[in-house]
Amino acid sequence: MGPLHGIRIIEMDGIGPGPFCGMLLADLGATVLRIERRQPSGMGIQRPARFNLPRRGRKSLALDLKDPRATEVILELVEGADGLLEPYRPQVMERLGLGPQVCLQRNPRLVYGRMTGWGQTGPLAHAAGHDLNYIALSGALHAYGRKGQPPTPPTNIAGDYVGALYLALGMLAALLEARRSGKGQVVDAAMADCAAHLMTSYYGLLAAGVWTHERGTNIADTGAFFYETYQCSDGRWISVAAVEEKFYEELLERIGIDRSVLPPQGDRARWEEGKQRLAEHFRTRSSAQWCALLEGSDACFAPVLNLNEAPEHPHFKARKAFVEIDGLVQPAPQPQFSRTPPAVPTPPPADGGHNAEEALAGWNLPRERIAGLRASGVITQGSSD
Repeated sequence: MGPLHGIRIIEMDGIGPGPFCGMLLADLGATVLRIERRQPSGMGIQRPARFNLPRRGRKSLALDLKDPRATEVILELVEGADGLLEPYRPQVMERLGLGPQVCLQRNPRLVYGRMTGWGQTGPLAHAAGHDLNYIALSGALHAYGRKGQPPTPPTNIAGDYVGALYLALGMLAALLEARRSGKGQVVDAAMADCAAHLMTSYYGLLAAGVWTHERGTNIADTGAFFYETYQCSDGRWISVAAVEEKFYEELLERIGIDRSVLPPQGDRARWEEGKQRLAEHFRTRSSAQWCALLEGSDACFAPVLNLNEAPEHPHFKARKAFVEIDGLVQPAPQPQFSRTPPAVPTPPPADGGHNAEEALAGWNLPRERIAGLRASGVITQGSSD
């Protein structure tokens, strides 16, 4: 059932890191109830509900959040929950009557997770933004890109999804502490803070003088010829990252090139020369031929695969790293557990897709109360018949 079996989380409707954090917790076995607004928000990338994969693995309940009776419903659910996850700007939950002070009065053990871009405090706390802005402020965006080129956004991995991971980690840490102390608390996860924290090692490298602010001139930012992507004769791309001496030696031996024709690894002034030499060499064979020579060795090599190819790779197949749910191939829950493996997630529901009785099964609302709330329009799902 997963290592978080028995943990119950309320997730407030949102986009980006909020649903992804809810998915992480649900993937690992937590019972996550997603509270959706009565009308779809229209936020984010529009797609049919079954393709909105970060919403997988949990039930959803549509409420009219403008109705004070909906606030009371959520507070009743809070009484039986271990955690609550909300992705709104500061003070939105307070205006709904669902701020942490109110919720912790109803359930002193509750872990109240807050996901924002800038955090609950600070001069930017109430400003709008997206992951690109958060990683820009943190210093992370400046490091991405090639020499002489503008900063290149690393999609939203360093913003939205890093924030979701940090919030999940913070909530789990607070849940562990609550079991010891009997007291809940607020977890304030800001994507900007998390992106900055992700750069911790780079701040150390900068202070040591082995990292520069000029993009594309460092070992791990495509500056080095031994840490790069190269195009093959068939137009496909491969990656090599042979930083350590023994791995570098194996790479050169396997690809059949003498190190004397390449500059020393430590000579930054000649790295571009090394890139040109390796680029010429890798263009002499196809990606499949380089895979046959290098894959599985200590040459620090991997082909660059697209999203259709990755699930078909033998390594991912052996690890069952992808699953098929409702006809859609997608990443399986991670990480993997030896004793309490999580179940395969259920598909994402349609907007308001679960009836109230189904969504609230196992929570602390009697069927008669659910029926009354549905009849009054507070709960907008239909009946179970």
